[in-house]
Amino acid sequence: MARITRAAQAAGRDPADVTLVAVSKTQPWDAIEPVLAAGQRVFGENRVQEAMARWDGKADGLTLHLIGPLQSNKSREAVAFFDVIESLDREKLARSLADEVQKQGRAPRLYVQVNTGEEPQKAGILPMDADAFITAARATYGLTIEGLMCIPPADEPPGPHFALLRKIAARNGLAKLSMGMSGDFETAIRFGATSVRVGSAVFGARS
Repeated sequence: MARITRAAQAAGRDPADVTLVAVSKTQPWDAIEPVLAAGQRVFGENRVQEAMARWDGKADGLTLHLIGPLQSNKSREAVAFFDVIESLDREKLARSLADEVQKQGRAPRLYVQVNTGEEPQKAGILPMDADAFITAARATYGLTIEGLMCIPPADEPPGPHFALLRKIAARNGLAKLSMGMSGDFETAIRFGATSVRVGSAVFGARS
């Protein structure tokens, strides 16, 4: 958190405006426990089933984010379990989530994932399609979109990708930006990130 505070202050921002999402995916419980004990209450997970197994009976008072790709056939579990779904990226999934929100009367906060690097192997809506998709999610499916998420290409400077995400968010009236991971979250904060998804900088390098 000290690094987030320094990065926010350097950017002239209030550190309280940046949420740390501790990426607990694949972490053993004995690695998560001390982070919980230190007061961390927001965690990010990649897979629905894995998250449900890890946090079953332990999620009271926590905010759980789904940050990995979501298959439409897992929408029921995802809507029931997660507080935030960051990986909305196609109409079939929008329709499926809208159906579950109606059925369950429970609405997780939703972020649209944008594939800023236009990488074929990566999830996310293409930047050129983002405006139309956000409009459809709102108007056609009645979903409330809270923000945008991106994962820049590993081999490119992240700044231009964060700037692009911020621009798409601004013209669609979205205030929340989930961007930045362990290696680049300070840069993301400079570009306006409101949440950063940090794994190794919280839990230590993976063995």
